[in-house]
Amino acid sequence: MTTELYAFTCGFLTIPRGFLLAGEKGLITVPVPSYLIVHSKGRAVFDSGLHVDALQDTLEYAGEMLVRYHKFHFNPGEQISARLEAVGVGADQIDIVINSHLHFDHCGGNGQFPNADILIQKREHEHAKAVGSDRGYLLKDWDTGQRIRSVDGEYDVFGDGAVVCLPTYGHTPGHQSLRVKTKTGGEFILCGDACYLKDSLDRLHTPGVIADKDAALAVLQRFREMQDRGARIMFGHDPDFWKTIPQAPVRLG
Repeated sequence: MTTELYAFTCGFLTIPRGFLLAGEKGLITVPVPSYLIVHSKGRAVFDSGLHVDALQDTLEYAGEMLVRYHKFHFNPGEQISARLEAVGVGADQIDIVINSHLHFDHCGGNGQFPNADILIQKREHEHAKAVGSDRGYLLKDWDTGQRIRSVDGEYDVFGDGAVVCLPTYGHTPGHQSLRVKTKTGGEFILCGDACYLKDSLDRLHTPGVIADKDAALAVLQRFREMQDRGARIMFGHDPDFWKTIPQAPVRLG
């Protein structure tokens, strides 16, 4: 079976650099990535970017605490549904939205996919429900009415090993990454926030904002092993790395 992988940048955020690398100073402007996976059994989106309400009034959408530490650079046409439509895929044609976790910049576009199931780790869903709209979670982003498929641990999305959810707990209690095997481009690891930057992996430098440092460090070690075996690590918010990534309709693999 042939699996195709495409990348999109759905806006940018300026945040404290110390969020991404513990102890570092200053600010950094980072991309908000999303991916389209086209498989013979369906179309999936991995992470859905920002909510369309953030195009209008970010303070009203996100609240004072988030806006204090996040400057939004998000324009019409950069929401995930528009990015998909620009390459000929309607939002109503997406079967599954796979969220790495339920922070606002990874699931804000979920509501744009009326026919999709939402696939997340069970422990992430439970954590988000317990937190409510706090600590990077916003109910309006992920509580959007679609059927939620909560999984526990590693999960083979289409049943043939081509697209597999990998539990990568640490950034949040239920974070997951995605392994995508393509015929032409090989194996990709879509990190989400389990590995923000290339520097994170090179130096095993954990973030300043983190749920479980030991778990996050173990995930970085696992990514190193995957990289050594030939997998391509898709760093979650690395601005320099993302400048090198071809955007859809160019295919990654």
